[in-house]
Amino acid sequence: MTAITGKIVLITGANRGIGRALLEEALRRGAQQVYAGTRESFAHPDERVTPLLLDVTDAAQTQQAAQAVPSLDILVNNAGVALSDDLNDRTVLERHLAVNLFGIYGVTQAFLPLLARSRGAIVNNVSMAAFAPLPVVPAYSISKAAAFSLTQSQRALLADQGVRVHAVLAGPTDTDMSREFDAPKASPESVARAIFDGVENQEEDIFPDPMSQTMAAGWQGSPAKTLEREYAAIATRLEFENNPGAATTSGKDRPPSL
Repeated sequence: MTAITGKIVLITGANRGIGRALLEEALRRGAQQVYAGTRESFAHPDERVTPLLLDVTDAAQTQQAAQAVPSLDILVNNAGVALSDDLNDRTVLERHLAVNLFGIYGVTQAFLPLLARSRGAIVNNVSMAAFAPLPVVPAYSISKAAAFSLTQSQRALLADQGVRVHAVLAGPTDTDMSREFDAPKASPESVARAIFDGVENQEEDIFPDPMSQTMAAGWQGSPAKTLEREYAAIATRLEFENNPGAATTSGKDRPPSL
């Protein structure tokens, strides 16, 4: 179990939707401090909340944010964008990739030294669209599929440093981002609770709502998940063969890297 109680948490996109619900849930579970990463000014009445100006597409701002955080246990990469498109405008695809893929990568790289030190956790809010594209938001779906692959790669590469990496594979949630999507939706609050339940239970892949739960059991025993585990084992073996001392060297003693 990895209880949220007493932990230092950073959440990107924390001012609304799932991000705001995650902030409130972290406080409810007794987090010691929550850094609320947002692109705009943000205030919260709880003294445990520290606003953090953080546009995940701005490398300089990301580095400044990392310098302002002395310690971190859990990083939640929640910030995202979803725009309707038909793949005829490359700039729309690039915008999705900049936020939903490279945003996760850049923020993780900036805060990885702190997470390696605490042997903490990374939580990437991906989407069920990573499994199959929604035709009304193909650029979003492409970026989420890429983000899921990034998450799986991070999971394998950071395991020896004691950093756990979780993928959140949520279905439709009642937020501004999915307001125009006509489908049954889970509440942000229920999704936030399920996400932190999954983190506390050390679930690699978290299915936090009724729609995504229909895939959960089948995914764990699927050929794709089996292949992920087999590839991760290959990575571990190659790491040992290339660096035999890794077996006896703590991840805390080696520089964090991806």
